[in-house]
Amino acid sequence: MTTATHIEVEARVRYWEDASVNGTPEDNDAPTIPLRNGDNWCPRIRLSDGLVEGWPAGVTADVHFKVCDEGLYWLTGASGERLMKWSGYYVPNDFLCPADEGFGDYIIMQIGEGGKIADWSVPEIDADEWESIA
Repeated sequence: MTTATHIEVEARVRYWEDASVNGTPEDNDAPTIPLRNGDNWCPRIRLSDGLVEGWPAGVTADVHFKVCDEGLYWLTGASGERLMKWSGYYVPNDFLCPADEGFGDYIIMQIGEGGKIADWSVPEIDADEWESIA
C-alpha cells in the first residue's frame, strides 16, 4: 500500500467570519479565504511539513472554522489517490488543530504567506480512526 503523504479536507464551514485573511476578518457572505469551494473549505495539506498546497503567495490566514460533523477527510498518496477516510469523531484534531484544541468541532490553524501551517508537527495516524479505502 502507498504511504499517506497528505490530508485532503472537504469541510462545510458554518461561520466564515471566524477566520481572517491577511489580518482582515472574513465576510460571511463573501469570504476571501483561499481554497474555498462553495460552502466548503478544501485544502490539501502535506503531512511531512504542514504545507497547504496551492496556497497563494503573500496570503496569510488565521482559521477558526466550526465544522462538527459536516466534513470529510481523506489521507492520500503523493499523486492524490485516496487511501483512507476519517471515521473518527467529527474533525481530526491532531491534523487540523496543530497548536490548539478543537474539541472535534473546529479547524484551528494559522497559515503563513508561503502556505505553511504554524506549529505543525507530523500527526500520528491512528488506524482505529481511519478506514482503508484503497
